[in-house]
Amino acid sequence: MTNKPTPQTQRIAELNDLCRKARGIGDQWLITPGISALPQTEQAVICERVMCFADFTPDNNPYGERDFGAFTHNGQKIFWKIDCYAPDMCHGSEDPADPKQTVRVLTIMLASEY
Repeated sequence: MTNKPTPQTQRIAELNDLCRKARGIGDQWLITPGISALPQTEQAVICERVMCFADFTPDNNPYGERDFGAFTHNGQKIFWKIDCYAPDMCHGSEDPADPKQTVRVLTIMLASEY
């Protein structure tokens, strides 16, 4: 049985989707050194796969916030993760459902860098 998401959880998921699909418009995207070392064409394909990611399961999305994903690209496991910070970027957001109180940072990495 799956728990029905709360309105706050639904809003967080929507904002996380917007961060991921809009490629950082209003938020930030970071790539790790392992991703950065790949050819530009490979980086572009990986970013596109993050933007289009829809394979959310109870294993990778246990809280319903759609803030993590993983896939394999050219034999390498890729992770992406969204973290929610306060506008000062010094600590976590007090209310990730409120975009005025939150800066989302999406990080794309090789699984080996986690």
